[in-house]
Amino acid sequence: MLEKIREGSQGIVAKTILVLVILSFAFAGVSSYLGSNTGVPAAVVNGDEISANELEQAFQNERSRIEQQLGEMFTALAADESYMNGIKQNVLDRLIADKLIDQAANKLGLRVSDEQIKKAIIEEPAFQTDGKFDNERYLAVLRQLGYQTTSFRNMMRVDMTRRQLLNALVGSEFVLDGEAKQLAEVQGQTRDIRYLVVDSTPFLSTVSVSDEEAQSYYDANVSQYMSPEKVSLEYVELNAADMAKNSDVSDEEVKTYYDENKAQYQTAEKRLAAHIFVAATDDDSADKAKADAIEAKLTAGEDFAEVAKTDSDDNLSAQEGGKLDWFEQGVMDPAFDEALFGLQKGQVSSIVKSEFGYHIIKLLDVQASQATAFEDVKAKIVAQLQEKKALDVFYSLQTKLADTSYEIPDTLAETAQAVNAKVQSTALFSRDDVPAEFNNPEFIKAAFSDQVLASGLNSDVIELAPNHVVVVRMKKHQTAGIMSFADVKSGIVERLKQDKANDGARDKAAEYMAQLKAGNDTLTGASLTTLAKLGRFNQDIDQAITNKAFKIAAPAENSVTIDTAALATGYAVIVVDKVNEAEGINDNLIKSLKQRIAPQYSEADYRAVVASLKADAQIEYPVAD
Repeated sequence: MLEKIREGSQGIVAKTILVLVILSFAFAGVSSYLGSNTGVPAAVVNGDEISANELEQAFQNERSRIEQQLGEMFTALAADESYMNGIKQNVLDRLIADKLIDQAANKLGLRVSDEQIKKAIIEEPAFQTDGKFDNERYLAVLRQLGYQTTSFRNMMRVDMTRRQLLNALVGSEFVLDGEAKQLAEVQGQTRDIRYLVVDSTPFLSTVSVSDEEAQSYYDANVSQYMSPEKVSLEYVELNAADMAKNSDVSDEEVKTYYDENKAQYQTAEKRLAAHIFVAATDDDSADKAKADAIEAKLTAGEDFAEVAKTDSDDNLSAQEGGKLDWFEQGVMDPAFDEALFGLQKGQVSSIVKSEFGYHIIKLLDVQASQATAFEDVKAKIVAQLQEKKALDVFYSLQTKLADTSYEIPDTLAETAQAVNAKVQSTALFSRDDVPAEFNNPEFIKAAFSDQVLASGLNSDVIELAPNHVVVVRMKKHQTAGIMSFADVKSGIVERLKQDKANDGARDKAAEYMAQLKAGNDTLTGASLTTLAKLGRFNQDIDQAITNKAFKIAAPAENSVTIDTAALATGYAVIVVDKVNEAEGINDNLIKSLKQRIAPQYSEADYRAVVASLKADAQIEYPVAD
């Protein structure tokens, strides 16, 4: 907990500490301090309640964390009620685990004294000023978090007590060198194999599936053919982009806009610069002396380009006599920019200091600002004026759309009439196959909401994109159910044909395997592919072949081991000729593996402890009446 405060104090203290500490306490299962436990609890663990309020707060914190992590992707996921329910269940499981750990710590008599809490607070950097505890700062942080000192200390007591038990259980986990070495040897092992693939595709033309077989498969696997919930919608749509296409803009309006906004159609003045550059070093006085010497040469009449070639630290431009490029005002370093745009053509500046060093600048040429011809920008102005007119109309109609659809919620006919649009409709779709033009999280959420489906009302206004909105209502609703045999028959037939073709490939692979086991390496119509030192994580061949090759027993001396592996469309025959020991195992690899394995052991220990406590616990999930 205090680590979270410490991290927060390094940035924007107030907001960051607030977020991190609340998250920490929510996940630590101590948010019950923040409110009273009223109503039906979310769970009762050995007689101790986890309030619905506590669960909701922890769930909202977890929701915020995932949203921050996933960004816009989370909006689509949040529209899936089952996904969000799964997250909420995970949060409840964590709160139950925390409660069990707290109870175990209490049963073992683990305690945290007032002095320990006081010491932790005093030593916490977030509560210090200039390395010393600052009581005013401490109280200010608590006030900002909305806590009283008593409740804050109680939270710390729970958190620190729990850490005592967890550190004792999982904090002492370690990995032996032998364990890490054994894992390295297993992971680094390679195998010399030969293999052949029997493709099932040629067998497809020789198999057939009867109606009875298809029906039997359907009857035995009917749970696989659940149809998702679907809905067909009526909708009224307003899109400013479509309105803009139909907006009338006269030539006079376009010309007037051009004349009134000529400044928008001016190309910026550009200047061609050259410079002699003295790069900044640790000795600024020496840098300035060098720049003064260069300036003296120019004052004495030496050619700017020649001096640039010999004295400039900018080697690239020096080759061109200091010539740089065309610049618009505001592009270069402010000091450089000001000097360049204060010169007359051919004039040389005095010494200019920038963050990079010293410059002496010469203005080689000027490209004056020019107005873009009316005809060159006419189309652009027309589009701008069309958009402006369309937006004016759009905002007015959007208000009517919202008002009318709300005031007359059981039909869209009047709404369409009010906004001079038409009622359109969609085909049936599920959450997973939304029409492309409506594939928007807010649209999906509204389409399957209780407001639209259960109450049969118009939805609120849904923004599909900037200046593009829609209101929907249910036209047809199809609940989730079992798809008919007729609808899925063709897919079943194809699947069973593939299964039969795979059986044919399997039988052929068995024939090849029998020949190989009999010592016949010359196979009719097939040949083995040799692969030396196949690694466990090889991605160059079918993963099923690799996985099987490492499951086959190592061959005895002067022999091989042979087996088959099922592939997506066929079978493979695999011959293991040799098992090669791992190479390159050293102390660094073993150390790295130990660091990677230790947290996994600790996590396994923690889960085992929680599972053991759960097995002996009485956990109830009361349901509200």
